[in-house]
Amino acid sequence: MRSNRALKIATVRGVLDMLPLSLAVLPWGILFGSLAVQRGFSWLEAQLFSGIIFGGAVQIVTVELIADNSSLLTVLFTAFIVSSRHFLYGLSLRERLSPQPLRWRLSLGFLLTDELFALSGHRRAYIGKVRLCYGLAAGGSFYLAWNLWTFVGIVAGASLPDLTDLGLDFAIAATFIALVVPGVKSLATLAAVLTAAAASVFFTLWHFELGLICAALLAMTVGYAVHKLSGNVGVGA
Repeated sequence: MRSNRALKIATVRGVLDMLPLSLAVLPWGILFGSLAVQRGFSWLEAQLFSGIIFGGAVQIVTVELIADNSSLLTVLFTAFIVSSRHFLYGLSLRERLSPQPLRWRLSLGFLLTDELFALSGHRRAYIGKVRLCYGLAAGGSFYLAWNLWTFVGIVAGASLPDLTDLGLDFAIAATFIALVVPGVKSLATLAAVLTAAAASVFFTLWHFELGLICAALLAMTVGYAVHKLSGNVGVGA
């Protein structure tokens, strides 16, 4: 009885902890749904993007590339690059998730978005059934919210003018800023964040197609160098 109560509490807490992020991506989901419809995809195809791919950035990029008649190789390679950070997420959580049964690994692996990873920083995350239920509830509630916002965007895109002119894509940047800032707890992390921000702006103004990737690599290099030189000193030190 006590165990069932703990699982219910963990499930509710997972949903509530994810709720702010589920609401934060509302403009992003609406933007994707409307964009897909206005680029010639059917409502079912647009909804399946969110149901199967479940990744905002890669969905938007893929829709744009397909609409521009890009080659399959270009679409796949771009999708791989944009989604490559999830490989790093998986490596980060591998030690905690690898002992779990396959059904848990597959479920949480599919639901592992930027938002769920942001809630996975606790050193005991995914250790024990209660924490697994917390992660599943958090990720599952975000999955349902993302698909709901996509549907709203599909309906809006079919009946309203081009929503891309409303600046809803700012929600993408705002969401990632909200995810990154709480994790800046060391000089190395701060250096990496500032380097990534400055480099991405520079490469964008330069119209360099691989700018995002180069900015990420440069930021990781700077972060590693600062970590070695400073001995991982905290930001407040």
